[in-house]
Amino acid sequence: MQHAIKLDALTDKKVILVCGAGGFIGTHLCEHLKSLGHTVVGVDLKYPLYSDTACDLFHQQDLRNATTVDTIFENGFQGRKFDEVYQLAADMGGAGYIFVGVNDADIMHNSATINLNVLEACRKYDVKKVFYSSSACMYPQENQTDPDNPDLAEHTAYPANPDSDYGWEKLFSERLYQAYERCYGIEARIARFHNIFGPRGSWNNGKEKAPAALCRKVASAPEGGTVDVWGPGTQTRSFLYIDECVEGIMRIMESDCNEPLNLGSTRKISINGLVELISQQCNKSVAINNIDGPLGVMGRTSDNNLIKQKIGWAPDEDLETGIKHTYEWISQQIASGAQDV
Repeated sequence: MQHAIKLDALTDKKVILVCGAGGFIGTHLCEHLKSLGHTVVGVDLKYPLYSDTACDLFHQQDLRNATTVDTIFENGFQGRKFDEVYQLAADMGGAGYIFVGVNDADIMHNSATINLNVLEACRKYDVKKVFYSSSACMYPQENQTDPDNPDLAEHTAYPANPDSDYGWEKLFSERLYQAYERCYGIEARIARFHNIFGPRGSWNNGKEKAPAALCRKVASAPEGGTVDVWGPGTQTRSFLYIDECVEGIMRIMESDCNEPLNLGSTRKISINGLVELISQQCNKSVAINNIDGPLGVMGRTSDNNLIKQKIGWAPDEDLETGIKHTYEWISQQIASGAQDV
């Protein structure tokens, strides 16, 4: 599932800032940008946990601090200002983090502050183009009550009614980026991520999403053992492997589309079905025990009609290969006694 992107628009080498460069998607994105020959500067509260950074320069700094953000933008890289910014930094996690209520204030304050600081620095230091990672969590919860027929076409975002404060913050920040484009001429590209997964993502720190959590549970279970699954297990999701996500980011960034676009798979699978798929990929038999727990919406699957129309591309949907790679990586972490912090 590796994709070598050879786009004519990328022949000019750029100085690029990646915010959230120490995180799961950020580390993969930085590696890809470097493979294209760009100079990459990263910033994050934490250094990458599972790999060395590919960045030419990495700032372990807090993007909630406006003075820090200003200094990073002012300095650029060896006197050269940033040509582009990829803004992935956010306070986020899986259902066990964003749907339990106790983290809502931190999620909204931290992520909104980061976006306000980054955008203002983009304006002040004349950054021409910025990518913002939004989320499918910003869609109205009433559009996601039917596991078999969720309605997540981009135009259904309004009237707004996200199922979490995480989703409300994402919706606010989308509007923020679009306002800066209208008022200050910064080209903004926005992708609504749908459950991105793969190696080097959170897997046991309370912020992991379903694929990683369930890979961990299956890997930790004995043959014929039991795996606990939150909710009835009939709730559906679609999952996008990290390589596909990075390719989508690049294609959206290089397009002329300034509307928010879904970036995800249209292949929906129930959570119980995901456990069964994982067990098939690793040739281990497990039983499912559905228990009470944070649930989220009952159905969420990407609608890819608009992305096909606007940029002439949509992700592959080889969930099996992505799960195989992710399961193998998590199994290695468990065997080595690693801890995800």
